[in-house]
Amino acid sequence: MSIQELFATPFLASILVRSLLVGLLTSLCAALLGVTLVLKRYSMIGDGLSHVGFFALALSTAAGVSAAWSMEASIPIVVLAAVLILRLSRSRHIEGDAACAIVSTGAVAVGTIMNNVMGVKSADVCSSLFGSASIVTLSGKDMALSVALTIAVLVWYFCFARRIFAVTFDESFARAAGCKTGTMQLVLAIFTGLTIVVGMKMMGAIMISALILFPPMAAMQVCGSFRRTVATAAAIAMASFLIGFTMACALSLQTGATVVTVQLGVFLACAAIGVYRRRRRA
Repeated sequence: MSIQELFATPFLASILVRSLLVGLLTSLCAALLGVTLVLKRYSMIGDGLSHVGFFALALSTAAGVSAAWSMEASIPIVVLAAVLILRLSRSRHIEGDAACAIVSTGAVAVGTIMNNVMGVKSADVCSSLFGSASIVTLSGKDMALSVALTIAVLVWYFCFARRIFAVTFDESFARAAGCKTGTMQLVLAIFTGLTIVVGMKMMGAIMISALILFPPMAAMQVCGSFRRTVATAAAIAMASFLIGFTMACALSLQTGATVVTVQLGVFLACAAIGVYRRRRRA
């Protein structure tokens, strides 16, 4: 069925618009948060929390939570894991990447065992890891949560832009200037956890971390300032999702994998442009 035929049917058109809106808003949040995470070398937090999301889904299934409310049930688990990873990464005894590895691998191991014990079908496990092949699974609650999250992230980002900039590049200076760096990082971790939960149903627990990594990394190849990097990352994230979503619908592909493949292509193109510019300057 072509894109035109899908939009010609009112029911399918409403599902497409809802899914597109959720994906675009989630991509925007992931890009904005991802810039700070990547610059502070916290990008592994996104990967770690995505694995925790898989565990949260397995736990909600074991607890008898219906699929319609599995995302809401996963929120407190992923948020608590975000706080835990942040605390562990700031410990003198555990490095940040080691803290993410401990939490992520442990979560996947326990989640896999729980799925085996509960007799969860392999198709459901693949859907949790790589995203649902059907966009019908997205509901009005998912859209409402994504809208609320986007508004909260945008308000936080623009109201505290200078503090976010200071914490990102020089945490010691920001602390000396009176900025509550611990609170800023806590809010960042919570928003990251919420973004991952919102995007898991469409993108999957594995693929969602790419939304945090690829757009900021691509923007950093071609931009020289923080403001331009943030704006470019947001544009790349939303454009990549739009292209990937359209391709997935037209070619009957998995949405998460298609979007990530498009973002990978954009990153490689931006990296090539960055190399070309540096060679010209040399």
